Amino acid sequence: MLPVYLPNMDMLPVDSPAPERLHLGSDEVTFVATSAQTDGALCAMHMRMPPGGGPPVMHRHAPGEVYHVLEGEFTFYLGGFGTPVRRLTATAGDVVPLAGNTPHTIRNESDSDAVAFVVHAPGPPMENFCRAAATLETPSMDDVLVLAQRHGIELLGPVPEPV
Repeated sequence: MLPVYLPNMDMLPVDSPAPERLHLGSDEVTFVATSAQTDGALCAMHMRMPPGGGPPVMHRHAPGEVYHVLEGEFTFYLGGFGTPVRRLTATAGDVVPLAGNTPHTIRNESDSDAVAFVVHAPGPPMENFCRAAATLETPSMDDVLVLAQRHGIELLGPVPEPV
């Protein structure tokens, strides 16, 4: 029988008196748990997206993601590039899991801020991409392409029309 309590669990809850905030364009990421705190297993963050915010193109990456919408609404575009695109709107209380390598993007198509608790597993690819992208003052698409490729994120192109 496995023990219920594991020795490395004594670090919980994570103490975050001054959480780290990054800006990715108009979006804001606040780390709740970093890859360093979880031995790379995951990173968790609050994502605040203003109206019109979100990644510029469809993309995919190996880590899976889970979004728990806390405020407002997020619009997810899933699939495309050989499969039909689905458009899904999630509002406060909804949970949206995305398997790794799923083509997707997320937008805030509403007229108020949207906030979600987001987990990426494993954590380093997306966390490291966010950290690197936040250092770019006025990134060109070429800059973003280089960073994405370096961190295992494939940028696929514009959002195809949903079916």
